[in-house]
Amino acid sequence: MKKRDILSISDLSTEYMNDIIALTGEVKSSPGKFADSLKGKSIGLIFQKPSNRTRVSFEIGMVQLGGHAIYLGPGEIDMGVRESVKDVACVLSRYLNGIVARTYKHSDVVELARYAAVPVINGLSDFAHPCQAISDIFTIKEKYGKFAGIKLAYVGDGNNVLNSLMAASAKVGLDMNISTPKGYEPDKKALALAKDAAAKTGSKIIYLKDPKEAVSGADIIYTDVWVSMGQEKEASKRIKAFKAFQVNEKLVKLAKKGYSVMHCLPAHRGQEITDSVIDSVNSIVYDQAENRMHAEKAILLKLLG
Repeated sequence: MKKRDILSISDLSTEYMNDIIALTGEVKSSPGKFADSLKGKSIGLIFQKPSNRTRVSFEIGMVQLGGHAIYLGPGEIDMGVRESVKDVACVLSRYLNGIVARTYKHSDVVELARYAAVPVINGLSDFAHPCQAISDIFTIKEKYGKFAGIKLAYVGDGNNVLNSLMAASAKVGLDMNISTPKGYEPDKKALALAKDAAAKTGSKIIYLKDPKEAVSGADIIYTDVWVSMGQEKEASKRIKAFKAFQVNEKLVKLAKKGYSVMHCLPAHRGQEITDSVIDSVNSIVYDQAENRMHAEKAILLKLLG
């Protein structure tokens, strides 16, 4: 049987997305049921970037499924520099049952999957963050019990998280408003694909220039850092451009009563979000963080089980 990879949400069918979300719920509610499901199997974590949630959630998740995970940081491999992506993929395929890659360039993940004989999971690239989006969508389903009639408002940078979140929302029929500063809009191709998928599920993906208009009447407000890893030289320029897009007490008052606040973390408190908002009773950011592990366990079971 042909091996399957998860590189971006747009590659997944709505049915496959819903299967992973349902399995995530099973894994979370009955962890003992899957305790030995991946016994004797191993994954490699090829990380070019530092990590907290992605590394820990995959390592512990794999252990809880009865398997083993090995961390391969930049010092061990230096993929694409000390050793070609192709050679890394071909050699590790002889040792492992799966690979999780956290890279700067999305093209590295794509090339890794092209040559690997085992499933490759995108743990984050400059274009996509599919595991985060699957976890976020599960968290929304867990909180609201449905997608129809729920509106998600994303305020901030048109980055990899947004690319995946747009695609995931469209696949499951979740309405989404997006607002970013001029010059930091979402990827045009990713937005077009999301709108095409939304047309099939009956949801709406709408881009709005004004963050207040995007948040007005929303059930959920989502934001992410303004300055991602590798963008440090642009920090002062970005902070100035994003000033009006901060998720603060004034902005969240425009949302629906009982709204939720989401952030994929790490957060730069005082920049894209204030302490009073991220620490409020409306915040479900730590639920998101926990659900990363449950969602990734479901992904591992689908690909390796």
